[in-house]
Amino acid sequence: MAASAAMERLRYVLGLLLLLHSTDSFYVPGVAPINFHRNDPVEIKAVKLTSSRTQLPYEYYSLPFCQPSKITYKAENLGEVLRGDRIVNTPFQVSMNVEKKCEVLCNFPNKPVTLTVEQSKLIAERIREDYYVHLIADNLPVATRLEFYSNREEEEKKKEKDVQFEHGYRLGFMDGNKFYLHNHLSFILYYHREDVEESQEHTYRVVRFEVIPQSIKLEDLKADEKSMCTLPEATGSAPQEIDPTKENQLLFTYSVHWEESDIKWASRWDTYLTMSDVQIHWFSIINSVVVVFFLSGILSMIIIRTLRKDIANYNKEDDIEDTMEESGWKLVHGDVFRPPQYPMILSSLLGSGIQLFCMILIVIFVAMLGMLSPSSRGALMTTACFLFMFMGVFGGFFAGRLYRTLKGHRWKKGAFCTATLYPGVVFGICFVLNCFIWGKHSSGAVPFPTMVALLCMWFGISLPLVYLGYYFGFRKQPYDNPVRTNQIPRQIPEQRWYMNKFVGILMAGILPFGAMFIELFFIFSAIWENQFYYLFGFLFLVFIILVVSCSQISIVMVYFQLCAEDYRWWWRTFLVSGGSAFYVLIYAVFYFVNKLDIVEFIPSLLYFGYTALMVLSFWLLTGTIGFYAAYMFVRKIYAAVKID
Repeated sequence: MAASAAMERLRYVLGLLLLLHSTDSFYVPGVAPINFHRNDPVEIKAVKLTSSRTQLPYEYYSLPFCQPSKITYKAENLGEVLRGDRIVNTPFQVSMNVEKKCEVLCNFPNKPVTLTVEQSKLIAERIREDYYVHLIADNLPVATRLEFYSNREEEEKKKEKDVQFEHGYRLGFMDGNKFYLHNHLSFILYYHREDVEESQEHTYRVVRFEVIPQSIKLEDLKADEKSMCTLPEATGSAPQEIDPTKENQLLFTYSVHWEESDIKWASRWDTYLTMSDVQIHWFSIINSVVVVFFLSGILSMIIIRTLRKDIANYNKEDDIEDTMEESGWKLVHGDVFRPPQYPMILSSLLGSGIQLFCMILIVIFVAMLGMLSPSSRGALMTTACFLFMFMGVFGGFFAGRLYRTLKGHRWKKGAFCTATLYPGVVFGICFVLNCFIWGKHSSGAVPFPTMVALLCMWFGISLPLVYLGYYFGFRKQPYDNPVRTNQIPRQIPEQRWYMNKFVGILMAGILPFGAMFIELFFIFSAIWENQFYYLFGFLFLVFIILVVSCSQISIVMVYFQLCAEDYRWWWRTFLVSGGSAFYVLIYAVFYFVNKLDIVEFIPSLLYFGYTALMVLSFWLLTGTIGFYAAYMFVRKIYAAVKID
C-alpha cells in the first residue's frame, strides 16, 4: 500500500513538473511592441555599469563617455531605483535597417577625446574591477556572444559550437599590468519583418541586440571630416591602452549591422532567459522532489502509526490507571497550552511571517503566470514592496488573534510591535548599508526622496492596515484549546542531549534546505552575478515542497518534545522550524568564498548585510509555517484523547 501510494505521488509530481515546464517558457511582455519603418530611429539607452566583484552599480556617465547635447533620464519605478538602474539617453545614432561601417561617436573627428589623469585612473580602476556596461535598444538588453566547444567528439567539434550570451559588454581588459579600453562597439541588431498588405510599407521589430566590443588604438582609427572612420585589419591593429599615470587620447567609435531573423517579437526574450543549463536544473529539481516526498512519506507514516497507537491506548477505559503512570505527551495536557514568555513579541514575529508568506506566495504565483516579465524592469521588486505593505492586514489579523489566545491584553502596543519590529530591523540595516553606498557615489544608493516615499508607504499604508487587521483579530474569538491549563506548572524532567534547542535546529533544517538549495544557487547567481532569473514555475513547486517539509518536520519535532514531557513548545517550535535559515547562512558563506571574487570591505559588507536580511526573512517565513502546522497538530491530538 505504502509503495503504491508513493508511486502515485511520484506520478503526480512528475505530471506537475511537466505542466510547470510549459509555464516556464510563457511570459507576458511588459510593453507593447514597437513597429519601425526603414530609417526610423532606434534609440540606444544606457542602464548602468555593474561588476560582480564590487556589487556597486554606477551610472553610465560616471565615466567620461561621449554625451549627447541634452542628457535625459527616464522616469523609473520603485524597483528600478532600488536595483540601481539609471536609464539615460546616449549619442549613438541608429536607424532601422540602415548599416553603418564606422562612425565617430563624439562630434570631434579631428580632435580626439582627451582623458585627464583622474579620468584615466577611474577608467583603469573600473577595468580592474571587471565592470560591464549595460545598454538597451527597444527595451532589449545588449548581450555579448560567447562561442565555445563543448566536450564532444573531435569530429563533431569541427561542425558545431555552443553559443552563450553574457549580459552587457566588458568595459575593457587587462594584459599584465596594462589596461585596455573597449572604445569601438560593433552593434548587431536583429529584426523581424512583419507581414503587411502589398500596398503598405514593411514594418520591422527589434528581436535581438548584440555587441562586439573592440579596443582599437587612436592611430589605427582613421577619421574624416564627416565623422566617418575606417577600421584597421584585425591582424594589424593594436588595442587602445589607458595609462592611469598620464593623460590619454582616444576616439569612441561604433558600427551598426542589421540582420533579419525568424524570431518573433513575443519570443525575443527567450535568448536571455535560457542561459542556464536546463538539463542540470531539471535533474536536480526532480531529484529533490523525489527525495523530499519519500522522506515526508516515511515521516508521515511513523507519526500516524505511533499516534494512532498512543491515542488508542489512552482511550481504553480499562487501563486508565496504567495510562496515568506512563510517560508521554498526554501527561503534559495540563500545561501544553500554557502561554509562553513574551507573547507579544512571538505574535508580532508570527504576524510578520504571515505577511511575508502571503507576499511571497502571490509574487511567485503571478510571476509563474508570466505577469512579471524581465521586460518590465523592476516590476518584481515593485510588486513585492507594495504587496508586503498591503498584506499587513493579514499579518495583523493573525497576530492579534494569537495574542488574545495567549492571554494578551495590550492590543494597541501589540499592533505597533507587529507593524514595526521586522520592518524596523530591515529599514535599519538597509539605511546603514545605504550610507556606505552613498559614500562610494554608487547608483545603487537609494535616493533620499525614495527613502522618504518608502517611509510614507510604511507609516501610511502598512501601519494602518496592521492596526486594522490586529483590531479585528483581537476582537475575534481566540483559538479554542481542547484542554484546560493547570494553575501550577508541571516540573519538566531533565532532557537528553539530543533534545537541545540547537541540535533540534540542525536536525529540522536539513530537510527543507535540501528541498530548495538547488534553486538557491540560481537565485544567488541572479542577485550577485547579474543574471536573469525566470524559472518561477520551478520556484513555485519548490515553495510548495518547502511548506510541506517545514510543516512535517515541525510536527515531528514537537511530538518528540511533548513525549519528553517538555511543554515549552511555543518559542521552540518557531525557532526550530526556521532551522533551514541556518543552512542558508552557511551556504551564503560558502558561495561568497567559492563563487564570488569580492575582496574589498564595502562589497563584503553589502553582501553579508543583504544576506543577513535574506536569512532573517527566510527564518521568519519557515518558522511561521512550522509554528502553525505544529499548533494545529497539538490541538488535534489533545482533542482526540479523553482527559479526566
